[in-house]
Amino acid sequence: MLNLSRLAAKWLLAASICLGVLAGGAPAASASPAAEAYVQTNVQRGLQILNNSALSKQQRQQQFREFLLTLTDLKRIALYTLGPARRLAKPADLDPFVEAFKDYAFAVYGAEFAKYSGQTLRVTGSVEHGPGDELVRTVLVDPLARKGQEPIEVDFRVYGSGGKYNVVDIVVAGLDLAITEQDDFSAFLSQHNNDVRALTANLRERAARVRNTGQI
Repeated sequence: MLNLSRLAAKWLLAASICLGVLAGGAPAASASPAAEAYVQTNVQRGLQILNNSALSKQQRQQQFREFLLTLTDLKRIALYTLGPARRLAKPADLDPFVEAFKDYAFAVYGAEFAKYSGQTLRVTGSVEHGPGDELVRTVLVDPLARKGQEPIEVDFRVYGSGGKYNVVDIVVAGLDLAITEQDDFSAFLSQHNNDVRALTANLRERAARVRNTGQI
């Protein structure tokens, strides 16, 4: 599966979450051209930013941060990934955690996107889970792929309508990244007495390591 580490796979592209809706029933068989166009245009834009050799590394990072902020609601996914610990956390600890999570997401998404230089996103269809809740199916196509090599399948859950959407979940090769990330954080918190401040510090360390090494 993509030859990525477990953690890298969790952060391939981008997202914000609401668990109750994400865990909903089977999708209806109806397409959403508007949601498909949104994903096609915006995710491809992110690939183009990171593949733009005319920009310096710092410029690419800054433009990619701005891109992610328009594509996703990182505050919502950050709070979602805390799981039950969110209810136990002190309110004063949540904002620093959200900011550390954003910084971590920027670093990891940037590192992962950069691995797909030259690839393009192609939408293969979509289904409606409910009003304003769409699943858009895509593949990342490598023009230099070997004969018979299958493209990378990535599904995007988006909320909204009329062209105004947010990406709310990513599923890579059948792996629900939001839930996997929550499991990872829950494991860390269980080993650190549900201390959100410890997780915040850990995320800052992870973000710095990714920026310095390019490795997840």
